[in-house]
Amino acid sequence: MTSFAIGVDLGGTNLRVAAVDTRGVILEKITTGTEVARPRDQVLDEMCVAISGLAAKFGKSKHLAGIGVGIPGIIDMHSGMLHESPNLPGWQDYPVRSELERRLGTKVILENDANSACMGEKWLGAGSESDHLCMLTLGTGVGGGLVLDGKIWHGMTGMAGELGHTTVDPQGPQCGCGNRGCLEQYASATAIKRMAMEAIEIGEAPQLAYAMNRNPEFSAKMVYELAEQGDEPAQQIFRKAGQALGVVLASLVNTFNMRVYVIGGGVSSAWKAFAPTMLEEVQKRSFVYVATNAADLSVANQGNHAPAKTRSSGWPTLITQAQLGSDAGLIGAARLPMLANGVHLPEQEVKTIVK
Repeated sequence: MTSFAIGVDLGGTNLRVAAVDTRGVILEKITTGTEVARPRDQVLDEMCVAISGLAAKFGKSKHLAGIGVGIPGIIDMHSGMLHESPNLPGWQDYPVRSELERRLGTKVILENDANSACMGEKWLGAGSESDHLCMLTLGTGVGGGLVLDGKIWHGMTGMAGELGHTTVDPQGPQCGCGNRGCLEQYASATAIKRMAMEAIEIGEAPQLAYAMNRNPEFSAKMVYELAEQGDEPAQQIFRKAGQALGVVLASLVNTFNMRVYVIGGGVSSAWKAFAPTMLEEVQKRSFVYVATNAADLSVANQGNHAPAKTRSSGWPTLITQAQLGSDAGLIGAARLPMLANGVHLPEQEVKTIVK
């Protein structure tokens, strides 16, 4: 009997649950609005209804390998406790894993959502040909994940990889984590919108002001659309985001010397607007990046995922856009119980899917 797993991606705005087979194919996906203002028990109940429905439907013909759940915030991997999540108010110090297991009557693997996305990209995305991967997820906030030797690096208690709270400017905007000038305050969707609002308030962005007045749902996506149309204030916002990303990535490259660094999340769709500045900043700040001869910005800017070997003895440091889009977290979350229960994907099948 073939196997499948259920992956869950709980974000600040959406709850998504999917059945995924051992080839990484999404058999069915359920998407609902999270409405985080609702009591957390209601959100968990809705999640469990979706999980149970998919388990019953596909469990008739396939073996359920397990359930993986990705949520934003700091998780104690030993206890399954969600200590803090800025995007899930009211969930502080909540035993998410034990509550899910109680409702479902089975074991659940709980993971940080950015770690899940990183595992998804490692399995079937931009990092599929590397054992080591560093990922930044640019969404409502900025998350981060690290895969070393094919496994998620959790650190001492599961709190490793909070890359969005790396300091870019000690005098920068106040962050919800208590620090100032975190990467999240420059490169998240929330930050893009905030910087646009600041430009509008001082009268330096007439096109942005016009767009905001026309649409009450003014968002980072609209800022990007104006940047694409050549609006200078909008372009400047993304250059600022790119510079902040470059500062952090340069330190990550110098620290880890990995082959692949992936940028994912919703804001990554604005790659063309921020990547040139980001990559220029990395080259300026990281001697490791330069030494590995990854300075061909024209290739990196195009999102090339198959770089040729460099003139040096190794491969270049590749900083690239994620391949799996919004499904990375779902696929990664589903992959976790497969790995935990020894359900592996043949290497030949992986390469076929990636192509």
